[in-house]
Amino acid sequence: MQDTRASILTPVLIAGCTVLLVSFSIRASFGVFQIPVANEFGWPRAEFSFAIAIQNIAWGIGQPLFGAFAERFGDRRAIILGALVYAVGLALSSMAVTPEQHQMLEFLVGFGVAGTGFGVILAVVGRASSDENRSLSLGVATAAGSGGQVFGPPLAEYLIRAIGWQSTFLIFAVAILAVLAVLPLMRSPAPISRAELEQSLGQILVKAFRDPSYTLIFLGFFSCGYQLGFITAHFPAMVTEMCSAIDPGSLLAGLGIRTTSALGAASIALIGLANIAGTITAGWLGSRFPKKYLLALIYLARAIVAAAFIAFPITPASVLIFSLFMGALWLATVPLTSGLVAHIYGLRYMGTLYGIVFLSHQIGSFLGVWLGGRLYDIHGDYTLVWWVGVGVGLFSAIVHLPVREKRSELAV
Repeated sequence: MQDTRASILTPVLIAGCTVLLVSFSIRASFGVFQIPVANEFGWPRAEFSFAIAIQNIAWGIGQPLFGAFAERFGDRRAIILGALVYAVGLALSSMAVTPEQHQMLEFLVGFGVAGTGFGVILAVVGRASSDENRSLSLGVATAAGSGGQVFGPPLAEYLIRAIGWQSTFLIFAVAILAVLAVLPLMRSPAPISRAELEQSLGQILVKAFRDPSYTLIFLGFFSCGYQLGFITAHFPAMVTEMCSAIDPGSLLAGLGIRTTSALGAASIALIGLANIAGTITAGWLGSRFPKKYLLALIYLARAIVAAAFIAFPITPASVLIFSLFMGALWLATVPLTSGLVAHIYGLRYMGTLYGIVFLSHQIGSFLGVWLGGRLYDIHGDYTLVWWVGVGVGLFSAIVHLPVREKRSELAV
């Protein structure tokens, strides 16, 4: 057992986890900016929601591009470029005063997340891991993103109250640049097969696009993005407005959560905390059971948890219970989906192939964020967009079942 742990906790994995921790601390906090920015300028909810939606679609478009860049010019150069773009987008966002400025700048932020996010980092971690430890290593790296979600929203909520949202953006810009200090550790081998070496990117893309399983994986990842995008962007505001008041004598108040605004930020952090265990468990299970069935079960469980939450009155207790259950399932799909792509199509172009699949995730995220703001402005609540999320979750549970989880000739 000790030897297994030693082979998993490599410098590459530690560095990758550090980058993901900081990148996702920032990225997960944008829902906390929703009300302060809108209130300062008197904007409808849809305006800043659309900026976050643009960030998500830019992230999705940028993911395969950064994956291909990393495979051509090197992983570390891709991460440096991503961090620079991320920092510029955050710094300029601190000076934005119109909806259009925020929306345009979120293209930069989204591309920055792509360069410092799952697509590039998981490809490096996957190549640096042995076959028997790869699924668990991907789970540990994904859990680091959840760790960022634990710290990011409460930190953002505190900083916004203390120094304002503009200065908070600047602090986050400095933080993403500081993480580049770990890059010397990002030296990974490339354990690829002879067949992979003989294949060009164009050839492997043609083969993948002709494979029905790749299409099903692409379609199935849509609901993950829809649900995560909507909840990350709108759940803090939803809790702030729809949750019953917090009892001053309650345990929550004793823990420093005295307002529904603080509860909204804490709920995102709790989702991230629960998902640290969820993603590591999913990674461990992925090396022992068919990944497609695990994915189907996760999407089904998400739909059930979301339906139960919205069907009952929203209280501080129900928010915490939902956050724990949804958190256990939150990013559990990522090590399984990325591991499935690596298992079927090999490691040589994993960054690009997973990046294309991740585009589906971000299309879903764009729609979840944008529809959340749009339907809120129309109906005054989030109920309809929430039930749409339940429906697409059931869709993803079904489409993963026909996937052929079989290694291609490129992965042997």
